[in-house]
Amino acid sequence: MVYLDHHATTPVDTRVLESMLPFFAERFGNAASKHHAFGWAASDAVEQARKQVARLIGAGTRDLVFTSGATEANNLAIKGAAQARRGERDHLVTVVTEHQAVLDPMRRLERDGWRLTVLPVASSGVIDLAELERSVTERTALVSVMAANNEIGVLQPIAEAAVRAHAKGAWFHTDAVQAVGKVPFDVDALDVDLASITAHKLYGPKGAGALYVRRKGRAVKLAAQIDGGGHERGLRSGTLNVPGIVGLGRAAEIALAEMTAEAQRVAGFRDRLLEGLRAKTDGMSVNGGMTARLPGNLNVSFAGVDGEALMVSLDDLAVSSGAACTAAEPSHVLVALGLSRDRALASLRFGIGRTTTADEVEYAVTKVSEVVARLRAMAPSQWCA
Repeated sequence: MVYLDHHATTPVDTRVLESMLPFFAERFGNAASKHHAFGWAASDAVEQARKQVARLIGAGTRDLVFTSGATEANNLAIKGAAQARRGERDHLVTVVTEHQAVLDPMRRLERDGWRLTVLPVASSGVIDLAELERSVTERTALVSVMAANNEIGVLQPIAEAAVRAHAKGAWFHTDAVQAVGKVPFDVDALDVDLASITAHKLYGPKGAGALYVRRKGRAVKLAAQIDGGGHERGLRSGTLNVPGIVGLGRAAEIALAEMTAEAQRVAGFRDRLLEGLRAKTDGMSVNGGMTARLPGNLNVSFAGVDGEALMVSLDDLAVSSGAACTAAEPSHVLVALGLSRDRALASLRFGIGRTTTADEVEYAVTKVSEVVARLRAMAPSQWCA
């Protein structure tokens, strides 16, 4: 199998794995055990990881809350902010193309009585800042806008969006999972109040993530969602996943050191993939704008091709359609861009990453173009060049 689905998850970097291994057996202590060396070693490792993650995003170490991943971080940010500001404010704002880990908590709060505004996007996938400004009022508690879309890779104007949220006293959250470690992301430069990250999108382990919670200036206060011991400054109780946190820290350290060179390399592969597909395949269009986009992302759709047949035929190529496989439903992101149901289903998301090779890119071009041509030949009435 050729793996080109790095937006879904990334393989653990061997350097990350090496940093984690001692904390499974040799240095297995509980980071909350304060009375002996096993606990001290675990606690020291956690604090070292906190420094590594903080450096990657320009945060202070006390601004970070370790979680089990981005879904928990998003829930803590959204529900925690809403509950903390209940009575004072009753309105939330987000974007139609957000990950379900943002949309579902927002909808849960809407069922609980909160007013919710879901902003549309242009065909490029980018929000209209003027529309965002009109949507935010003195009753808005939180605005949540994803930094980089997980399907189409589009980068949103986070700093500009945060300015408009803060003008009315709203806090600003961003699901930064796809952006952190791939493109520069600085919480102070962007002036965000809350930012969610996860290890497994930047060559770390699954099951470890973090939430940035601003302490300087606006001093954001959240309501905890998990109680039971007061870990992580009372914001996230539970025994810390020390090996996972160590892995997250090491992954952040590597990303900070290698981000510029890696972004250049994967962007080059992405452009080669796009050029190759364009040269060999008619009736293909890129989904989302290319101006501000993750370097390793390419999302394309094909006219005159059955989406299910397309995915089944790419049997040795690990890519994503963006559709819910069990329900055969089109991606809500692609529908929001204005794609028809059939065109959305006949879309492929390529996620190029650290482990991708030039040969794999060339193979993907050949495989996809051959499959598309064969499927069109089988159903010629659907395709007209």
